[in-house]
Amino acid sequence: MPQAPHPLVIRFGRLDDAVSLQPLLHKLQQRYDEPCDLFAIGGWPGELYADQLEVADVSALRAPRRPLLLSRERWRAIGWLRRRRDAPVYVCEQQPRALLRIRSMLTLAGVPAEHRAYLADTPPREHEHRVDHLLRFGDSTPPAFHGRCNALAVDPGAAPQLRVDTAARADCEGWLRGRGLHGRPLVLLQPAGTHAMRWNGMRATADGDRSWPLQHWAALAWTILETLPSARVLLCGCPREAGYLEGIRAIADNAAVVSLADELPLARLKALLACAHSMVSVDTGPAHLAAALGCPLVVFGAAMPAQRVPRAAPGGVVTVLGGPLHGTRVDGLAVEQVAAAWRGLPLRHAHWRAVA
Repeated sequence: MPQAPHPLVIRFGRLDDAVSLQPLLHKLQQRYDEPCDLFAIGGWPGELYADQLEVADVSALRAPRRPLLLSRERWRAIGWLRRRRDAPVYVCEQQPRALLRIRSMLTLAGVPAEHRAYLADTPPREHEHRVDHLLRFGDSTPPAFHGRCNALAVDPGAAPQLRVDTAARADCEGWLRGRGLHGRPLVLLQPAGTHAMRWNGMRATADGDRSWPLQHWAALAWTILETLPSARVLLCGCPREAGYLEGIRAIADNAAVVSLADELPLARLKALLACAHSMVSVDTGPAHLAAALGCPLVVFGAAMPAQRVPRAAPGGVVTVLGGPLHGTRVDGLAVEQVAAAWRGLPLRHAHWRAVA
């Protein structure tokens, strides 16, 4: 059998969408006996898939909506796609506008239609989790490659599994020591996500169905510290969420509660999740990242359908609170309900070895 070029996977989505791709990427690596190339959007896909054996190369657009004629970045991406025009292409995007952009870029790159497969042509089954949907899509083959790829030798598994590269571990180890956090149980709280952000800052609790009051987060931190006095509670988020996290820290008013909005690039967050005691999070990208790294997780989000909940990597545990069957808002969740779910997580003793 002639060796196929690297399969190319395309997905224009958020962090949780990219995390959910990992089982598909693994499956295609097995089918074509080659790692995949990934075409995505955002500034983080390269860091997310660093040191993943199923990914060879990553190209990402930072401004995917800019008109083609005004976008040098898009033309560079078309050149990158042109160099892969002989590859089997798996388009995982279903949003109509993004799909239209992808189709036009593939055409301009000279990728033949018979080299392409589209997730939109594999309709989801009722109540099917999106990872299972993607894995079924991975059984399809673009017409030009029929008979040119392998049967699966090993079940790829139906949960994302991510690795942390040596450089990220070394960076995190040094950062923990510098912060005085090394050797302590670290409980991560992720109070906000993209759903909670507006153009001018954080969305008010009353305006969102997935926002938990600041006082509740502070009370949860107190409960965690009462249960695990040696712990440090780390408030995680991106730089634009710094004010929101600082509000929680100020209410908690405890030196063991630390805000980290300006200190967690994605590679460091991955390494931190790989060694943390546990995480409590709203339904957002870092929750899916935690599950894929085996970090024991409590996640809640009233609008979160069962088809999109984070899936735990082998050895990990995910406890889901709320959901469409349990009401439309999460601010009705009591602190003790969330704390009880956190206390019910298994003890995690594993810590990656110190990097020399």
